[in-house]
Amino acid sequence: MTAVTTTRPADEIVPAKRRDPLLIALWITLVVIALIWIAPFVFIFFTSLKSNAEVMSSSAFAPPASVHWPNFEGAWRNGDFGRTLINSTIISFVKVPLGLLISAMAAYALARIRLRWNKALVLFVLFGTMIPFQVMLAPLFTLVNGLGLIDTYVGIILPYLAFGVPYQVFILQGFFRAVPKELSEAALIDGASHITVFRRIFLPISLPVLAALLILDFVNTWNEFAMALVILQDSAMWTLPLGLMSFQGQFSSDYGQLNAAIVMTVLPAMIVYLIFQRYFVSGLTSGALKG
Repeated sequence: MTAVTTTRPADEIVPAKRRDPLLIALWITLVVIALIWIAPFVFIFFTSLKSNAEVMSSSAFAPPASVHWPNFEGAWRNGDFGRTLINSTIISFVKVPLGLLISAMAAYALARIRLRWNKALVLFVLFGTMIPFQVMLAPLFTLVNGLGLIDTYVGIILPYLAFGVPYQVFILQGFFRAVPKELSEAALIDGASHITVFRRIFLPISLPVLAALLILDFVNTWNEFAMALVILQDSAMWTLPLGLMSFQGQFSSDYGQLNAAIVMTVLPAMIVYLIFQRYFVSGLTSGALKG
């Protein structure tokens, strides 16, 4: 028995796949945008490693001829960033997890518990995402001052929660609504409470969305300036952005130390983003598509 071989005619040979010009143009555009976006970070990082003499004599984007580490030591000492770092850490590490917990519980209630005014509550929460906090600074200061919470952690954490929770509830309740009802109904029939259903079913499947919200909330809380400037008037309670503002006013001509202070201010937020960045796109996509 002989094997039968077939050959493809010359006119049927599949030509090599040509690259789509539109795809090439898209990649070129993305590379250009990435370079424009990363250029300020390169400038700040390189400048933080140069002495003032080298900053004035070299190109802005040229790497340092020799690393000048005293910039970081001087900025840390002169700007008292140890104290402001502690304040920012306490505020962020209390506000962000607490805000996510409150938002997740509220979103579950709106999505899974039948309430008489459910739609009205959702609209009320949605309305809360539309109010710019800048217009609320004056009445907010009056309220916090009337409660005696100026220059306290509680006085700044509560407004942060008030302005951060509505957006998180809006995203999470859209995600929770898309979860099959059979999951929660079966658990409730078996005798599980809503707390158990929330803890055992909804929290595990919403981890990507929670991680994405954690990144956004942490970065916003860490870098928030206007509200902290109004409520935290005592320099002993200042956060990193306020400490950086004060440092810039005193050492605006010391470019090396100033850029070193900027690097130290944004570094924690960058570390948090890099840790959770794999959840970022998938989490936001889940919250948007399933809503």
